[in-house]
Amino acid sequence: MLITLNGKSKEFPDLNEGASVGDLVSASGLKGDRVAVELNEEIVSRRSWEETFLKSNDKVEIVHFVGGGAS
Repeated sequence: MLITLNGKSKEFPDLNEGASVGDLVSASGLKGDRVAVELNEEIVSRRSWEETFLKSNDKVEIVHFVGGGAS
């Protein structure tokens, strides 16, 4: 499936039409507890990832949280 991920077209050969947002997060190698997802300019709550389905040419933004701070 072809998805625009963070502004770049990317092919996900292991995902088919109807794959969930959760499937995409896993296929991207990210930990689900450390990311936020936007699908076609709408934020998807984490509890809705498995019920939110993708189709080719969807636009997804995934933001990865990084720990740290001033010491």
